[in-house]
Amino acid sequence: MTTSIALSFEVLTDKSSHDNLRLRLGPYHHTCDSFYLDIDDSPTASSDLRTDLARLLEQWRSQVDELKGTGGTAYLPYDFSDECTGWLRVTSTDGHNADVQAGWSWVNGWTFLPSDYLTTAPEITDFDPEANARIECTLEDLSQRIAANANTITTPRQ
Repeated sequence: MTTSIALSFEVLTDKSSHDNLRLRLGPYHHTCDSFYLDIDDSPTASSDLRTDLARLLEQWRSQVDELKGTGGTAYLPYDFSDECTGWLRVTSTDGHNADVQAGWSWVNGWTFLPSDYLTTAPEITDFDPEANARIECTLEDLSQRIAANANTITTPRQ
């Protein structure tokens, strides 16, 4: 098991819902808001940011795991903004290796719930990749890295 993949999604502060999350993908860093995670009122959402972010990462992992053996493309949201959304596009042609690219879609962040984005992900047809925001890895390593990231988010700080 390898978890040294250059991917992380972290909480910078629990005191604000703006500029309080950071995605890292290789050399790319992006700071975003947790606002839409905070106001998510679906039955699976909680009132705790770290729990909700870990739940989002669990959905990511589930989508990545579905690509194993068959390949395909999955879109994993990381930035929910009023007029656009940030996504990781995970593409696997062989069901083993993955190309992970950060980018943007004009799908509005308020049009779907972070706790249940799976119906919106297939609607991403306008993905615009971000420069220098791409890594290659295996799907298994990516899945393990996402799981480790989720565990780190929910582990109490010392």
